[in-house]
Amino acid sequence: MKQAAATEGPQLSVVDSTLMKRVFYAFATLALLSVAISLGGKWFGRSIAMAGYTDDTTVHEVVIGNNIIAVPANVIRFAQARRDGIASRLDLYLRYPEMDGYSEAARNDFNHTGPSKDIVFLSFEPQMMSRDMSGRFAPIYSALIVKPGTPGPGGATLYAFSEKSGYLNEVLAVADRPGKDPFVARCLSGPSADESLAPCERDILVGDNLSLTYRFPREFLADWQALDAAISGEAARVLKGEANRPRIR
Repeated sequence: MKQAAATEGPQLSVVDSTLMKRVFYAFATLALLSVAISLGGKWFGRSIAMAGYTDDTTVHEVVIGNNIIAVPANVIRFAQARRDGIASRLDLYLRYPEMDGYSEAARNDFNHTGPSKDIVFLSFEPQMMSRDMSGRFAPIYSALIVKPGTPGPGGATLYAFSEKSGYLNEVLAVADRPGKDPFVARCLSGPSADESLAPCERDILVGDNLSLTYRFPREFLADWQALDAAISGEAARVLKGEANRPRIR
């Protein structure tokens, strides 16, 4: 009996030691998991709160054709486009009239929870037409609209499109510009306009064979001169000249 007891003593010590190690490792693992979950929860919670936005202001240089467009990440609309390199198109969004990107201070504006619509959407892509929207008014749009039009905001005239034009549920906003082709924008009408964040669209030619289309709330038509000047100025600011590469045709 004494020999059996003597034999069991060391065995129990080994078992107790092994058990304590397992308990220690289990608690250590749980602690590490708790830290990981906490950190992951904070990151995931932030990613949900950002909802695809970023407040990162790192400037990226995007090459389209022979143009270099240098813009901070927080004005680039889609996450996969927030990088340096060659692209076929670049989509941006800006708060107007501040002309800035996403930030904590501008969160309500970008989430469209504020009292007004304040975001304009810009798309840079290679030029496909020889004329911009203003230049297309005389040879194209003027033959597709119903005259006379009706007075619109900011001194513009609103024209309905003819039934055969192909522009269903749209109107054409036209405003005279002395010495230039008129300001021209197409806007959705009816329920479609009410549901859209930016129901009006206009394109201009910028850079080297580059087209810039911008979409904006209809309320901005009343301020079309300042809006168009701000968009043109922003395009001139972010375009950094020709890329150091062969010209593409």
